[in-house]
Amino acid sequence: MNIAVGTARVREAAKKDCHLRFTSLLHYIKKPFLEAAYHNLKKTAAVGTDGVSWEEYGKDLSKNLDNLTEEIHSERYRAKPSKRTWIPKGSGGERPIGIAAIEDKIVQQALVWVIEEIYEVDYMGFSYGFRPNRNQHNALDALYVAITQLKVSWIIDADIKGFFDNIDHDKLMECLEIRIADKRVLRLIRRFLKAGVMEDGELSGTVVGTPQGSVLSPLLANVYLHYVQDVWVNSWRKNRARSEVYIVRYADDSVIGFQYKSDAEDLLRALKSRFAQYGLTLHEEKTRLIEFGRFAEQNRKLRLEGKPETFDFLGFTHICGKRRNDGKFTLTRKTIGKRMNKKCTEIADLLMKRRHWKVDEVGKWLRSVLIGHYNYFAIPGNSQSLSAFKTAISYAWLHALRRRSRKGRSMNWASMSKIIRFWLPTPKIVHPYPNQRLRV
Repeated sequence: MNIAVGTARVREAAKKDCHLRFTSLLHYIKKPFLEAAYHNLKKTAAVGTDGVSWEEYGKDLSKNLDNLTEEIHSERYRAKPSKRTWIPKGSGGERPIGIAAIEDKIVQQALVWVIEEIYEVDYMGFSYGFRPNRNQHNALDALYVAITQLKVSWIIDADIKGFFDNIDHDKLMECLEIRIADKRVLRLIRRFLKAGVMEDGELSGTVVGTPQGSVLSPLLANVYLHYVQDVWVNSWRKNRARSEVYIVRYADDSVIGFQYKSDAEDLLRALKSRFAQYGLTLHEEKTRLIEFGRFAEQNRKLRLEGKPETFDFLGFTHICGKRRNDGKFTLTRKTIGKRMNKKCTEIADLLMKRRHWKVDEVGKWLRSVLIGHYNYFAIPGNSQSLSAFKTAISYAWLHALRRRSRKGRSMNWASMSKIIRFWLPTPKIVHPYPNQRLRV
């Protein structure tokens, strides 16, 4: 089934009337739609509290989807609790992830396909997270161009404290009701929000928040921040700012650029108050206002202050740098050091566990790891970090091979270099400069 064709009428109607409230959406979620949602799911994903895998559910797919469709349209369908698990955070600590039951995943995916047709028309251009045909590099490109070519002298690096865990359910439903008037769809969404979580055999209810890891959660988070932050900030910069204000948001991570410090200070105060109305708070330690941009170093030098501070966004540390050929300002972006070091440590631990594997098996695995790393981090100006990553992995592999046996300890760097040249790809920049990509 062609999903875009199936929901095209929703998008067309949303485009024609920005105030239209959709009263009939559930009828789109029929068996062919649910079947397409099933096939769109990750086949090897962890099972939820129902204990049913993707493959097991598909053994009698037609009958299962017939029953599911009937339950949805008779409003007898009830969401199951998510199974809570914990994964490491890039900045340290752990993040809770909710694993939904297989049928919940199917229904949520179908809902996303219908509802996103409405909001893709409404979303602001500076919103990039969890949207079709948009990704992290689009957000990074937009930020690069804003800082290097537009009037940016101050930056707010905004971090919302525990965003996904603190979304107010009633406020979220109010946001959804601005565009959705189909009570059956709204009740279905609320059931997912209230389904609760299961951890170590104990069920706990959910009063606030959306479980990270669920199919529906990114869409709901985007809708919430669209009304709570994006629409409000866009109005603020048009009506209250003295000069230019530029925004880039990816999910709950935002960077806002200003020409004047006074505008930045005013917006930061107002944004804290705005968030408080919706149960959100800015992280005091991670949210910063810094001087940054083309004139930051010169202005700070005149005031006898140090170099401009740096900030992190989507895996990269952003630094006020200079071009080698003419010494003019450029935005330098490097892989976040702590994150890269943590990744290297994780791979080194895995190499030790796999030290008795055949060299070609480890080589194939490491090659895929490095290619995946390069595909994201191989941006212009980041060659040094890429080379450092490969070098760290190479030494970790050598250490693991030397620990295989007494014979392995005789492995020298010359012999290791041949293995590295054969298996580990040389880092190459794969992304164009942002202004080139945006021009295209």
